[in-house]
Amino acid sequence: MQTNPEIGRRIVANGIETNYHDVGEGHPVLLIHGSGPGVTAYANWRLTMPVLAKNFRVIAPDMAGFGETERHADDRHSMENWVLHALGLLDALGIERAHVVGNSFGGALALALAIRAPERVGKLVLMGSVGTHFGITEGLDAVWGYSPSLDNMRAILDIFAFDRNLVNDDLARLRYEASIRPGYQESFSSMFPAPRQRWVDAMASDEAAIRALPHETLIVHGREDKVIPLAASLALLELIPKAQLHVFGQCGHWTQIEQAERFNGLVTEHLGG
Repeated sequence: MQTNPEIGRRIVANGIETNYHDVGEGHPVLLIHGSGPGVTAYANWRLTMPVLAKNFRVIAPDMAGFGETERHADDRHSMENWVLHALGLLDALGIERAHVVGNSFGGALALALAIRAPERVGKLVLMGSVGTHFGITEGLDAVWGYSPSLDNMRAILDIFAFDRNLVNDDLARLRYEASIRPGYQESFSSMFPAPRQRWVDAMASDEAAIRALPHETLIVHGREDKVIPLAASLALLELIPKAQLHVFGQCGHWTQIEQAERFNGLVTEHLGG
């Protein structure tokens, strides 16, 4: 019987039965996925987890409202509640302090987590990150406005990746089928209803609070990202005192997939592995 690699372990975090992956040994690293349709921690980090696990204990949860984590029809999703979920997971696992790597939506959450509980966060990695104020792109509006169909999923994947060789019919079908699992689309469509600029603004942290962050921060962005503008990462570079920025040319929003080897090397070096 074939097992689903997206299903890991389960633990109750802040009252939510949470699906998460826990691999490797060493200093904990919390990986927070993005907000695409049908996304899971495994889909987002499948090329990252085994590499980081050589040097660190890697924790990759499906955040509230996503993947195989428990969901309810009356769930209220907000950055505050996502921060509480992340802190609840660290508490449940007995982790006092973890490095945090956040992708897109997960970057906004990583920022908010570091601001809310700076003592719980070691180093930060923000990739293609939300978390500042910017005008919503056509790409992000399309991603958050996804309605389930194979053609729509193929179009979304085309927005994500610069290298079209990464986008094939098999991947589109796999992600489409993930997006229509029971409860997935209902939860997803309720998170970011139009007009969607308000959700970009709701995920933005206070600039003064970002300037006060003491954490060493690696910012990563794909130059051809059609989902989150490079300007968002340039703004973070200006705001965060201990920040460095790496921009990959000929790379879209899928930095950790399109540039997996170099991305993993950058992150490992930054975190001290």
